[in-house]
Amino acid sequence: MEILGYVLMAGGAFFFWVSGLGLIRMPDVFTRMHAGAKATTMGSLLMLLGAACVEPAWAPRLLLLALFILLTNPLSSSVLARAAYRSGTLGTILVHDAYAERRSAAEESGDGRAVEEVTS
Repeated sequence: MEILGYVLMAGGAFFFWVSGLGLIRMPDVFTRMHAGAKATTMGSLLMLLGAACVEPAWAPRLLLLALFILLTNPLSSSVLARAAYRSGTLGTILVHDAYAERRSAAEESGDGRAVEEVTS
């Protein structure tokens, strides 16, 4: 069981390495965000699973950590995407900007509450 744990940890380290490489090599915000979220989630889960195999007494605590990571990583990616959009760092890479269309439609209708919902 211990050998399986070390193999899983090596797999997790590989996903962390791929994530770091993706953050350096990817050309735009969306692909960097994908590399930063997906690969680190997989790396973290493999590391935690490997640690649970090596030290079974830690399994309940590691399960809580895994659930926390699974719940917070998608949220952090969403917040990063919103921050990139609002700061204007996306530039001209957006082919279709549905958010801007929805916001302008809410402003044209004069519904201040709808504009608040779109922008918040």
